[in-house]
Amino acid sequence: MGLREILTFPDPRLALKSTPVETVDDEIKQLIDDMFETMYVAEGVGLAAPQVGVTKRVIVVDCGPRGDDDQEEGEPLQPVEPIAIVNPVVAVKEGKISWEEGCLSVPGYTDEVERAAKITVEGLDRDGQPMSLEADGLLAVCIQHEIDHLEGVLFVDRLSRLKQSLVKKKLKKKAKEEVRA
Repeated sequence: MGLREILTFPDPRLALKSTPVETVDDEIKQLIDDMFETMYVAEGVGLAAPQVGVTKRVIVVDCGPRGDDDQEEGEPLQPVEPIAIVNPVVAVKEGKISWEEGCLSVPGYTDEVERAAKITVEGLDRDGQPMSLEADGLLAVCIQHEIDHLEGVLFVDRLSRLKQSLVKKKLKKKAKEEVRA
């Protein structure tokens, strides 16, 4: 298939809970490939299947540098491989971290969200084999953010009720204006 459309708020499909993948077959592998391609074109660091209209428990993440511009002066390059996880579950959470998050399904808005600082996530890899991964920092935040999508939760749903209300009104108004344009 290739590039897929990314759903944006207030699309009601983003609020649906995803179903587990029974078998990692060619269809799921194609979905993973399409999700990576879509994520890279949109310049994101993570994408969940519901964001492309598929209510299956599949996420892709790549928090690695994408070129010289992503590397801070004097910072060592940390190799971070692209990761696909089928049926991901956070098995262990440790500590707390606040991170400025954005989302391809909530374009043009970022805000501080509190998450677990370190996690262990379990699931299946692209070949359907069991996997376990420890993550902290941006990678931990990104994985938790994408797993939220599988539950029908957007990062703005984790803000205070007042902020949620203000942000969602603003985003709905913006979406209506774009439809008219």
